[in-house]
Amino acid sequence: MTTEPMQDAATAAEEEHGRDGRIRALETELEQLRAQSLLDRADIENQRKRLERDVRNACRFANKQLLGELLPVFDSLEAALNTAPAEDPLRDGVVLTLRELTRVCENAGLVEVAPAPGDGFDPDRHQAMSAVESADVAPGAVVQVFQKGYILNEQLLRPALVAVAKHD
Repeated sequence: MTTEPMQDAATAAEEEHGRDGRIRALETELEQLRAQSLLDRADIENQRKRLERDVRNACRFANKQLLGELLPVFDSLEAALNTAPAEDPLRDGVVLTLRELTRVCENAGLVEVAPAPGDGFDPDRHQAMSAVESADVAPGAVVQVFQKGYILNEQLLRPALVAVAKHD
């Protein structure tokens, strides 16, 4: 009989030790699940922000291809104005057409890049086609604009083609 109470006490101690171990294991698993839950939430939040940014950019640049294809139309209308005599009756129609096209494109975020002679050369917005001698313009400044450039919502769509004054 003396061995039975000792065995019962030993069995009870083992069961309690087993329960404590099981509790610790469950607590550890719970902490791991909480940590994984936080990581998953952070991942979902990052994904949501990325999608919002992508949608915002898609809206801002949805017209990029169309506006890019309209740039030669601007060039043609401006060339027509530069060559048409002042008294030509069609000139007024070309002026009005160009003005309306410019207004519509500006509303869509298109901005003209047309440096004046003497303006500093900006490699982010201009493309140098040649370097020329010039006494009238400081070295490194724009001397002549061959073709206007355009920016769409702060992104370069086409650089302005320019001639730059040579450095000594």
